[in-house]
This record gives sequence, structure tokens and C-alpha cells, in this order.
Amino acid sequence: MDAVYTHGHHESVLRSHRWRTAENSAAYLLPHLLPHMKVLDVGSGPGTITADLAARVGHLTASEVTEEALELARTEVAARGLRNVDFAVADVHALDFPDDSFCVVHAHQVLQHVGDPVRALREMRRVTKPTGYVAVRDSDYSAFTWYPHLPALDEWMALYQRLARANGGEPDDGRRLLSWARAAGFEDVTATSSTWCFATPEDRAWWGGMWAERVQESALARQALATGAATERDLRRMADGWLEWAADGDGWLSVLHGEIICRA
Repeated sequence: MDAVYTHGHHESVLRSHRWRTAENSAAYLLPHLLPHMKVLDVGSGPGTITADLAARVGHLTASEVTEEALELARTEVAARGLRNVDFAVADVHALDFPDDSFCVVHAHQVLQHVGDPVRALREMRRVTKPTGYVAVRDSDYSAFTWYPHLPALDEWMALYQRLARANGGEPDDGRRLLSWARAAGFEDVTATSSTWCFATPEDRAWWGGMWAERVQESALARQALATGAATERDLRRMADGWLEWAADGDGWLSVLHGEIICRA
């Protein structure tokens, strides 16, 4: 089944994705990177992690499903003056690269949005050298936890889960990465987890304000309204819930991620 990208590319979404760095989103991979390596970054998004990885290795190929999406990474890479990056439009289910092309194939927050994660992992393995690594990190929405308890945020979670699955994705995929890797034929898999935590006034204002905008303005909002999954009033209530959480001095939120390092 083909999957639809739930988030879309509204500026509020990109603002969130541009916050990501190799340090806060790929720390589990960094000890394995060496200067000579050739890396494929699947689903490069706005390119901040992509550029960070490229600065650590010999060559990096950034891939996205459309040329429009790939242009975001091109812009970030150009802004940093990196000259060891090339770009390819590619579907992770059928990568247009020869076998054994890369030392590392990396994907951050990708498998939760694809129709067949096991097939995707098999393709990632195919294009990885026998001595190389496949590295994947994805969040697990049901494992998000926050304080204080706000019913509007429970509504938001239920809506996101409903729409992501309607799009053919799996929003709780962080806990499934190990099982998917085993199903894809990997035998040497190291599974870990890590979190993002938002608890300072600045972090809450950023995260809560970002989601308040996303829940009303992004592709998620358009889909919710078009399918009848929520009304504009519902979305406003969820947005207000995010702003209430952000303004609460006791507010705290943690985002759990599953991670796997697979030897090809």
C-alpha cells in the first residue's frame, strides 16, 4: 500500500524539522561514522541532519520522494557550503542505486510514514555494503507523555493516530523497529531508545506554539477537516490545549524514539 505523508510541508512543520541536528536526533549513529564513509540519507527533509552527517563523512547522498521536497535539503546544504553532497529523488521501497553502494544508510522519522517498512528495510540493506550499517530512528506517538494532563491533548493524540493510520502509516513504529529489522532479514541488530524532552519555558513555547499552529494550518488540519475527523472548533480546542500546556510553569513533555543499528 502506498502511504501519504501526514505532516506535509507547512512552515510550522519545517520549523520543527529544522530544529533537528545530528546531535539531538542521530547521536546513536555518530560513533559509527568515519571520515571515508559514503552515506545515503533517506528522507532528508529540510536537510539539517543531512548537512551535519555530511560534515562528518566523505560523501553523502540525500534522497526524498519528490524534487520539491529535495529542494529543501539542497538549500540547507548550499547555505553551509558543503561540496560532498549529491541529491536523488528516490522511493525507499525501490531505491535506484546498485547493490552495496553505501557504507551507511540512514533514515530519521521515515518508516512511520511508509506503506511497507519491512520492504523498505530490505532495500536499505540491499544498497548497504556488507560491512556497513543501516541506521533508523523513529518516534513512538503512544509513548509520548506529558504533564499536566489536558483533555485537549488527548484529543490531539487520538486525532493524529487516526489520520496517520488512514494515510497508511504507523505512528507507534518506534517500538516496532527491532521486529521489522528481524523480518527484513537482519541478524545483527542493536536496538536502543532516546528522548527529546521539553520542559523549559523557551522549549515549551516553541514546541507548544509549533503544534498549536500545525493542528490548525498544516496538511494534518486539512485532512481532518476534509474527512470529517474534526471540525474547526475541535482543532481550535486542541491548539488552545497546546498553548495552555506551553504556558504552564509545571509543563513537561517527553518524546520517545526507537533506534536500530543493523549490520548489513
